[in-house]
Amino acid sequence: MMSTAELHLSAHPTTMVGLKPPEVPPTAAVKFFSAGTAGCIADLVTFPLDTAKIQGEVRIPRGAGTVQYRGVLGTLSTMVRTEGPRSLYSGLAAGLQRQMSFASIRIGLYDSVKQLYTPKGAESAGLGARVLAGCTTGAVAVTCAQPTDVVKVRFQANGALPAGARRYSGTVDAYCTIAREEGVRGLWRGTLPNIARNAIINCGELVTYDLVKDALLRAQLMTDNVPCHFVAAFGAGFCATLVASPVDVVKTRYMNAGPGQYRNVLSCLLALLMQDGLAGFYKGFVPSFLRLGSWNIVMFVSYEQLQRATVLAQS
Repeated sequence: MMSTAELHLSAHPTTMVGLKPPEVPPTAAVKFFSAGTAGCIADLVTFPLDTAKIQGEVRIPRGAGTVQYRGVLGTLSTMVRTEGPRSLYSGLAAGLQRQMSFASIRIGLYDSVKQLYTPKGAESAGLGARVLAGCTTGAVAVTCAQPTDVVKVRFQANGALPAGARRYSGTVDAYCTIAREEGVRGLWRGTLPNIARNAIINCGELVTYDLVKDALLRAQLMTDNVPCHFVAAFGAGFCATLVASPVDVVKTRYMNAGPGQYRNVLSCLLALLMQDGLAGFYKGFVPSFLRLGSWNIVMFVSYEQLQRATVLAQS
């Protein structure tokens, strides 16, 4: 993602927005650290939208006196009014734990893995190498970080329940309760659909960002600075949301299900199709796009700047 920066830096005499690309490319360790940190920054900014999306996907029996959530803004305002602002960040600890392991691997190692799939002597990585790199880092990241994802989703959905019916008192309690009631395997519940989701998400985010940024630089439409990163990240967020929403909805429904509710992922998918039809696969699309779009913009802009700041600090 950084390989064409120096080639086009001098083509435009415009003012550089943000730090300049370093003369020495960042190492894999710098990218690993920067990706995890940028993922945490993006989570801090967009976590309330993620919470609204999760609660929009979870069907909870409502009593006569129970407050209903309607739409993204309605969900956010109702949560703040009834549970306080802290409810918007329910499960944040698990979310940050997830990003430090998950984003570090799937984003930070993407360039290194892409080079492994690129034939020797090739001028640049082809589409196939980029897609394979996205699938590989996404699958490895899910395998390592799945417990944090399960706890994050459960804890966010837990906040939608009445106070007396909540199953978890905190993040650590969620880890312990899931392991005790469902076994250690429960912490890896939904790994296969999550691998499928993140193969799609990675291709939607990283490959799209990579291609759009590369095209903008090669066509000399923009320089390698913040506006270029913003445009590429916006496209990445939209593409990722469009292709991943169906998998995301099934994954969240399956991971949040009680023991024995669904026999497997396929039974969850069929139940959702029978209950809500095809529209059910795009349930929560607007909050999903708001979250993924804004998350990608914050993450990629932060990621690029953190890499440059780290290299400058080391020089």
